[in-house]
Amino acid sequence: MSIRPHKNLKVWQEAIEFVPQVYKILISFSGEEKFGLISQIKRASTLTSVNIVEGAERSSKKEFVRFPYYSSGLISELDTLFEISLKLNYLSDSDYKNIIEKLNKRSAMTTGLINSLKKNINE
Repeated sequence: MSIRPHKNLKVWQEAIEFVPQVYKILISFSGEEKFGLISQIKRASTLTSVNIVEGAERSSKKEFVRFPYYSSGLISELDTLFEISLKLNYLSDSDYKNIIEKLNKRSAMTTGLINSLKKNINE
């Protein structure tokens, strides 16, 4: 059995671990947000890992590098969605702080992947 290339990437591994944490937090959100914030947060948190997978399966690093950029945009989207959730009192201060720390770590890892891919393209 061969391992898919994305499974070796720490940034993908972190993204996969993040999704269940997000879903757990969303349980406490108001039911009226099912098709609002909840669906947007679920979509964005899931797609950050999916974009890494999609890029890793591309035939060149030049193609690959586009997809972590998409993930980076989704991480920023999540930052805003969680900020809104905090302001609406759907998140506690401690949950917000915890999730933002994880997003910041993922953002740094995604930027590191982008920089590594860009460096390899230019060599």
